[in-house]
Amino acid sequence: MRKKILLCCFLLFLFSVSMYAQELNATVIINNSQLGTSVDQSIFTTLQKQITDFLNNRKWTGDVFQSNEKILCNFTLTVTSIKSQNEYSAQLIVQAARPVYNSSYQTALVNYQDQQITFKYAPGQQLNFNPNQIAGSDPLVSNLTAVLAYYANIILGMNYDSFGMNGGKLYFAQAMNIVTAAPQNADIKGWQLFDGQRNRYWLANNLTDSKFGNIHQVFYTYFHQGLDSLYDNEIHAKNNIFDALKILQQLNDANPNSMGKQFFTENRNAEFIGIFKQAWPGIKQQALQTLVAIDPQSTDKYNTELK
Repeated sequence: MRKKILLCCFLLFLFSVSMYAQELNATVIINNSQLGTSVDQSIFTTLQKQITDFLNNRKWTGDVFQSNEKILCNFTLTVTSIKSQNEYSAQLIVQAARPVYNSSYQTALVNYQDQQITFKYAPGQQLNFNPNQIAGSDPLVSNLTAVLAYYANIILGMNYDSFGMNGGKLYFAQAMNIVTAAPQNADIKGWQLFDGQRNRYWLANNLTDSKFGNIHQVFYTYFHQGLDSLYDNEIHAKNNIFDALKILQQLNDANPNSMGKQFFTENRNAEFIGIFKQAWPGIKQQALQTLVAIDPQSTDKYNTELK
């Protein structure tokens, strides 16, 4: 009887762990080499662990994720300068990927560099985030966790969108809520529409504004109906991927160089080329024209590889 009770307790423990399994499997790197020896390295070693725990141990959704379903992501924070005591300027590279069905290939969901990071961090400081009080008592302290939570929701939104039509709507809305309630300070940039044409505000705007609603059709068609179907029906899958790119071209024609379009196409040229290089000539040429239209920065690469 005692063994049965222990077994039941163990199974209940495993069940409770799986019920509250977190969603992200984030690797965090902090690069402070630009500061030289002016700062104690242990400060950033501690911060790196705290950010890792913040991202990986927090429950971001109400869904259950198995260990093999966690989203692989990287957060690389490069500290570029010291503004004042315990106050830093930095750049953040956020990357996330998910597996493609029936393959060992990982396709990028997010590959983005944010160059407008300012934060305050002192030894022993805790990383706290309250979605109902995002700005906090000290905007420069709360700005770091606001940025991290923002990109966690962007990653989740992209992941859900890639598996189901408008599946990421809730998480994109939560990212926009963070933008709306973001810390306000003269030194804090990236949350306002006037902080530039490429920032957190414009990305969240493009992912929540109905004017850009077709971007979610692009995500779902490209990832799930396209990449995930390549193994089962290559021709049909490549047609779906081409359809997704045509929708993106139409969206770009109506809203030239939008943030959402840039966010999706950036650093994806090698994947596009790999998809269409072995396609039948008709669709390859159509794809070439569309790719040049939506990603003109990579025109030379497309012309070289797809002509």
